Amino acid sequence: MLELFLGILTAMGGFVEIGELTFAVNAGSKFGYGLLWVAGVGTVGIIVYGEMAGRVAAVRGQPVFNLIRERVGFDAGLVTLVAAVAVNVLTCAAEIGAIALVWQLFVDWPYRAWVAVAFGFLVLVVWVLPFQWIERVFGLGGLLLVVFLVIAVMEVPDLGEVGAAFVPRVPALESTQEYLLYAYYTVALLSSIMLPYEVYFYSSGAVEDRWKPSDVRRNRLIVVVGFVLGSLLCAALIIVGSQFFAPRHIEPQLPGVVATSAAAHFGVAGLLIAIAGMFFAFAGAAIETALSAAYGIAQFFGWPWGRFRPPREASRFTITWLAVFALATAVILTGVDPVSVVEYSIVFSVVILPLTYLPLLLVAGDRRVMGEYANGPIARVLGWLYMGIVTVAALAAIPLLILTHGGQG
Repeated sequence: MLELFLGILTAMGGFVEIGELTFAVNAGSKFGYGLLWVAGVGTVGIIVYGEMAGRVAAVRGQPVFNLIRERVGFDAGLVTLVAAVAVNVLTCAAEIGAIALVWQLFVDWPYRAWVAVAFGFLVLVVWVLPFQWIERVFGLGGLLLVVFLVIAVMEVPDLGEVGAAFVPRVPALESTQEYLLYAYYTVALLSSIMLPYEVYFYSSGAVEDRWKPSDVRRNRLIVVVGFVLGSLLCAALIIVGSQFFAPRHIEPQLPGVVATSAAAHFGVAGLLIAIAGMFFAFAGAAIETALSAAYGIAQFFGWPWGRFRPPREASRFTITWLAVFALATAVILTGVDPVSVVEYSIVFSVVILPLTYLPLLLVAGDRRVMGEYANGPIARVLGWLYMGIVTVAALAAIPLLILTHGGQG
């Protein structure tokens, strides 16, 4: 029961990172409740594929990239691997930059100095802490972001309007450019909820934890409850953007600006809680993306991998996650804006969603491989429905990025 409780909490605490924070709050400040339905649609999608990933890992002992190479072949799998690693590096770079921005709020050191400190901190944490403690410390620490759920309630939104906003619809806007911007935020918010690294990390974590077929029921409960609770944070951020920032004509691009909503309601204590929650969420996401890249490379090429192995037994895996941290730090040390990096990483993430989820869908539905644990009618219908949704989003992502000038309108 303790493991189940911790699993649910870590799923909830790790749901929000710099990309989701940025897009959710800005979506609320620009379009009010108009994108709440995307949070609902994305949550169901990540539940569907997260459950499949955990179930396959429990039954077959195989994480996602084993399946990708097995199902689509070496060449197509290599394309997916390169794209996934590139997205993971960009996302990790954005998270490291966000950590530096958070720390700089307390001590006014040069930004690049904090980036270097963040790099050293993350490497030390992954080197020292066992896998389960990485999950628990940063997942549970991220729960401090629940302060935004409290703020959303205190802002007294119209519950009828909030409920109606979960029904998919396009609001009436004033110009074609605003419709394009709305479409861009729709795709970006969907991608930030269904980020591929979540599935890579979750399935690899299930193998790390040595899940068995008897854990299938626990897996289902963890993804449903954990991701639903996490989606409440996403919805709360949209409401905060609509209720707090929009009336004040503020575009909250930086974590410190988002935290002012907590300060306005709870003073210094609220500010500290919000910033601490952001730190744990951003650091957890940086660790997950670095490990996800290393997991993918090691699994694809058949190397020994896993944090449960000593570094000497999985030396190439260890070198890989160290290299990902180093490369991500080098990217952010160039002085590029972390928010700009996360916008590009989120958009390019949606491009590889079909390549990530199709092999998983095929394996999870194959009775020759999964036996009695193969997809049932609901998982099969939802799996193919969301495959269509992410394919459309993937085709639209880059044109929308260009037409809206990276979401600037």
